[in-house]
Amino acid sequence: MSLIIRNITVVNANGRDEQVDVWMKDGKIAQIATQLNVNHVEQLDGSGKFLLPGFIDMHIHGSAQMDTMDASDEGLHIMAQSLLKEGTTSFLATTMTQSYDKIERAIANVAQFQPQSDEAEILGLHIEGPFVSKERAGAQPLDYIVPLDMAIWTKWQELSGHKIKQITLAPEEMNGMAAVQSISASGVIVSIGHSDATFEQMQEAVQLGASQGTHLYNQMRPFHHRDPGVVGGVLLLDAIKAELIVDFIHIHEGAVEMAYRLKGADGLILITDAMRAKGMPYGAYDLGGQMVHVTEAGAHLSNGALAGSILKMDQAIRNMRHITKCTMEELVKMSSFNAAQQLKLTNKGQLVQGYDADAVIMDEHLKLYQTIKAGKVLYDAMQ
Repeated sequence: MSLIIRNITVVNANGRDEQVDVWMKDGKIAQIATQLNVNHVEQLDGSGKFLLPGFIDMHIHGSAQMDTMDASDEGLHIMAQSLLKEGTTSFLATTMTQSYDKIERAIANVAQFQPQSDEAEILGLHIEGPFVSKERAGAQPLDYIVPLDMAIWTKWQELSGHKIKQITLAPEEMNGMAAVQSISASGVIVSIGHSDATFEQMQEAVQLGASQGTHLYNQMRPFHHRDPGVVGGVLLLDAIKAELIVDFIHIHEGAVEMAYRLKGADGLILITDAMRAKGMPYGAYDLGGQMVHVTEAGAHLSNGALAGSILKMDQAIRNMRHITKCTMEELVKMSSFNAAQQLKLTNKGQLVQGYDADAVIMDEHLKLYQTIKAGKVLYDAMQ
């Protein structure tokens, strides 16, 4: 399998190469150069367009009527295929607070999942809850929020075949700090979220290895000038990368701007936190056994609490640029490079020789034209 994209501008986190040819072979970037002399391969004209690394969504529950918690093999395939339409080529299948039994079924389903060549890649699992704060539950069902049990965590990681790559937890809760130290030492990203921690507890958690903040501003102890809380900790502590849901429902435009100014593109990771209603008509949908009402105002529980999003990654990127006027290189950092660095991936997040040929073709207005996975065009907006 071989593809050449001609005369395109390649954008990476550290710069761009203008009007070059990109040769993709056997799922990898084989060569990037001007006027490559390679014949008898599929050709694509990239004139006037930009090639960016495929987007990596570290926090997504569902899409196209499917959800990770359904523990359905078919559901994961449908979800993975649907994400190509928004430029997402890799993601973490994300669970939520529920009974141990339901979480374990979802973990086991991802563990045995066999990917197909025509879909986005599941990089592993993101476990969100049940080890969070009842004070900051949001759409996480209160009845199933419990203290962190390391025996359960170890069981889950073994059940997953060590595919759990990220956990969202509240470090201030019982056993929280010890868990932060142990889990982060094992190589799993510890992300602080659904947390009522003080600023001082945030500092302690970071010293113990926490390195991410789950959906900044949402369901975390807010900033106060005498108590900076979790929000202040995420914004001020350099060791923390911050997830952002830039749909202008979860976060005000001014709060997006503030995060960008304080953290910079190096410190932000764009996510969708999407639920099964993404890509579907407005209406009523299930999230962890709870009814979610999806309208143009977003996805909400009956009590008004936000319940994930219906945001698409390409829209998140356009929204981010609209507010911050950031460069395309910075967008690469926030949509793929930073996530790849957090996940310690040595084959994604950059378009360089030897890396996976996962990419998106966009125009100057960030309209998505094609999504390429492993060197094959799997989504074409023009068809």
